Amino acid sequence: MNAAPHLAVVKPPPKWRTLLILGRISNLPTVWSNVLAGWWLGGGGRRGGLLVALAATTFLYIGGMFLNDAFDADFDRRHRALRPIPSGAIAEKEVWRWGAFWLALGAAALLGLGLKSAVLALALIGFIVLYDATHKSISFGPLLMGICRLLLYLIAAAAGGGALTGRVIWPAAALALYVAGLSWLARTESGTARPPIWPVALLAAPFALAALVSAPKVWPSTAWFALATALWIGWALAQTFGRAYPRVGLTIARLLAGMALVDMLAAGQADRGWLWGFPAFFLLALFLQRFIPAT
Repeated sequence: MNAAPHLAVVKPPPKWRTLLILGRISNLPTVWSNVLAGWWLGGGGRRGGLLVALAATTFLYIGGMFLNDAFDADFDRRHRALRPIPSGAIAEKEVWRWGAFWLALGAAALLGLGLKSAVLALALIGFIVLYDATHKSISFGPLLMGICRLLLYLIAAAAGGGALTGRVIWPAAALALYVAGLSWLARTESGTARPPIWPVALLAAPFALAALVSAPKVWPSTAWFALATALWIGWALAQTFGRAYPRVGLTIARLLAGMALVDMLAAGQADRGWLWGFPAFFLLALFLQRFIPAT
C-alpha cells in the first residue's frame, strides 16, 4: 500500500509580525527624520509640537501602509501571493479597519495643534488615500508619494509654530522629487526587468538645492553631508544598474533608508545642532530592514 504523500503546511507568522509587516515599520525612522528636518528648518520651535508631530505622522504612515495593502489586495492575489492578505495571515476587512483607525488617530493628534496643522493633516490624509487607491493604475503615482513626504516637512514646521517659508518648502520639494524617483524605480520591483535609468536624475534634486542655497559658513559641512549621501545612493543604485541580475528590491530599501541622509543634507543648511539624529535614524532604518521588509 502506497503511503499518501506528505503535504508541508506553511505556518503563518505570528499576528504581531503580520501587523509590523503591514505597517512597514522599518521605514518609520525615515518618517521621523522627515519630521525632525521639517521642524528644524521651520525654526525649531515648540518641542511639544515636535513630539506630537512625531507621534501623529507615525500613525498616519502606518495607516497609509495598511490601506496600501487593502487597496492592493486583488493585485497581490495575482502577483504577490506571500503578502499578508493573500497568504491568509490576516483578513482583508481587518486591514481596512486598522488603516482607518490609524489615520483617524493621526488626524486627531494634529487637530489640537491649530488650524494650519489640521489643514495640512487633512491634506496629507487625502494624498495618502489618493495614492493608495490609484497608484497601480496611474502613471504619476510616484509624484503623489513625493507630495506625501513633502507634507511631512510642512506639518512638522507648523507643529513647531514655524512659518512655511521657502526655507522649508524648497527642501521639502527636493525631498519629494527624491521620493518620486525611488518610487518610479520601485515600479519594476515585483518583476525581473531592470528599471529605466531616467528616475535616477530625480535623486539628484537634494544635491542641486544644497549647491544653490548653502551659505559660505556651512559649505564644509554641506560638502561632507553631500559626499556621504552621494556615496550611499551610488552604492544602492549599483545593486540594480551595476549587476547582471538587478536587485531592485535591495536598491529601493537602501534608498528609503538614505532618506535620512537627504534630510541631514537639508537640515545642515540651518546651521544648528541635533544633526546626530539623522545618522541615528539612518542606522535604525537599516537595522529594522533586517527583520521587516521595507517594501
